[in-house]
Amino acid sequence: MTAQLAGTPLLEVRGLHTRYGRVEALGGVSLEVPAEHIVSVIGANGAGKTTLLNSVMGILTPAAGEVFYAGEPLRGVPPEARVARGITLVPERRELFASMTVADNLQLGAYTRRRGGWRSDLDGVYARFPRLAERRRQLAGTLSGGEQQMLAIGRALMARPRLLLLDEPSLGLAPLIVRDILRIVQGLREEGVTVLLVEQNARASLAISDEGYVLETGRVRLSGPAHELARDEALGASYLGGEGRAQGA
Repeated sequence: MTAQLAGTPLLEVRGLHTRYGRVEALGGVSLEVPAEHIVSVIGANGAGKTTLLNSVMGILTPAAGEVFYAGEPLRGVPPEARVARGITLVPERRELFASMTVADNLQLGAYTRRRGGWRSDLDGVYARFPRLAERRRQLAGTLSGGEQQMLAIGRALMARPRLLLLDEPSLGLAPLIVRDILRIVQGLREEGVTVLLVEQNARASLAISDEGYVLETGRVRLSGPAHELARDEALGASYLGGEGRAQGA
């Protein structure tokens, strides 16, 4: 992979159209994710958020548009090659191997690593998630929801990503666990990891993000600095728990 050009976003999505049969899930989505930033994509169920991440990851093939990573197009690059280039996805359903131990799940996260070094990364994951260290021999399917989310993130980190795609990391978790997970995500940015975060918990995700995008029915409705979006009255009424619902939202 060539060096990233100065001023080039680590991830750029241009005019992305993705369909399920005849149904268009993304209708021309464009966004940029600068290096070492957290960018949130918020929106209601069915807005196209998961489709966007799966299109970036190569799990879905867009009908039109382009995805660029470090200035290079990803058209035709399979998901496993994208992982090797530094892109990892933590899916909404976590997709852990329930009958395997915590340690085995983490080791599988390093499957693209042709050289050694994964053991030191394993120690790093355990340092970041002490609960996983305590449960390293426990089957993944017996973990709590919060612990499973930690394991899913830890497994992704074993690939040493430059770009981490996070799909609804707060889903089904208690508020205190959500706070811990998002604090860890903030820490990743400080360590040089770029994060594209998809969330329905708009207030919490914007609070830790640099920029944000609002998706509605497969299109970008609003975008801008996260702190400005968090103060937007119409957005607040629709997504941030404001009183009432803004007209035309």
